[in-house]
Amino acid sequence: MNATNQIPATQNEEWGFWGTMNEHASAGWPLAMAAISDATHQPLESVQSFLDSRHGRHFADDVQNGLYEGMALAESINAATGRWMDWTIGRQTSKQYGIPRGMPYLTGFVIHCEIVEESLVA
Repeated sequence: MNATNQIPATQNEEWGFWGTMNEHASAGWPLAMAAISDATHQPLESVQSFLDSRHGRHFADDVQNGLYEGMALAESINAATGRWMDWTIGRQTSKQYGIPRGMPYLTGFVIHCEIVEESLVA
């Protein structure tokens, strides 16, 4: 992530990543934004849309699992990011969401959430 980029604030404090992370939300948000943007090569605004979505809640669940196992916050976010990048979009998910089959799961859902967000504004 470019240090000159300003990390956008969450637009969903009740749900998504922020709501699921509870007391770890304010510390975890910038770490997750940077890790996901770096891994997916997507802009911070797209990552924000992802983290504020229900998919961001599922990502936060994965991070919380790492915390439960004793990982530090940054380590857990990096582990979840790596896992989500290792998974690929399968046939059913591709059909349901229109994300190309074989794409890294995290990249696919970050882009998907950006497209959904843009369609709501248009």
